[in-house]
Amino acid sequence: MRKDQVRVVALAFALQIVFHDAGGQAVASAGNALYPAMAPFEQYLISDENSEITMARSAAPGSISEEAEVMVLGHQGYKTAVKGTNGFLCLVERSWGQSTDQAEFWNPKMRAPHCFNAQAARSFAPIYLMKTRLVLAGKSKAEISQAVAKALDTKQLPALEPGAMAYMMSKQQYLNDRDLVWHPHAMFFFSGDMEKSWAANSPNSPVIAANDLEERVTILFVLADKWSDGTAAPAKTP
Repeated sequence: MRKDQVRVVALAFALQIVFHDAGGQAVASAGNALYPAMAPFEQYLISDENSEITMARSAAPGSISEEAEVMVLGHQGYKTAVKGTNGFLCLVERSWGQSTDQAEFWNPKMRAPHCFNAQAARSFAPIYLMKTRLVLAGKSKAEISQAVAKALDTKQLPALEPGAMAYMMSKQQYLNDRDLVWHPHAMFFFSGDMEKSWAANSPNSPVIAANDLEERVTILFVLADKWSDGTAAPAKTP
């Protein structure tokens, strides 16, 4: 796409929306200046566990999330707050769900409710949970990136399972300082770079995809016209 056109690219586990436009470099520079290092950990926490459970469940329609496992973040990392029965896992990702090269990697305001199906809960969510443990251990962005790469190379992290997907349909999401809330959507995860085979992100193509090099997946996005509570969502912009 031409430089003066906006290209929406959303990246998984903690969804990112990156705008490649004439002002993109200025936005990234400002973000780096605002969030050069991790904030005090308390700023990343949601003080009330029930509120975090509710937010996590808002990632998917109640017919799915009410029977899902729910994990919440505490000082020792994520813990299971509600045991599930349908194989889904709902949690609220924080800013380190992004790739380590992103300007808002340490933004303490970010909240990204996800609800993973069983395949993704077993094989994709572990990347984010590992990154959380590294964050709690005080690791730098470079150390986190290196540790994830090593874990993928040595099979310490599981291979992505076929059919892995997640819902992100919450009105309560705060994805970044510029855009706050994106469209409700489902994400489908594929190993490697599949952007070309899908012809995704091509002019006038309805397919939106993002190649996440750090987590070694391509994410295909299917936009929904309603939030998880059934209310209408804003129309997709060009």
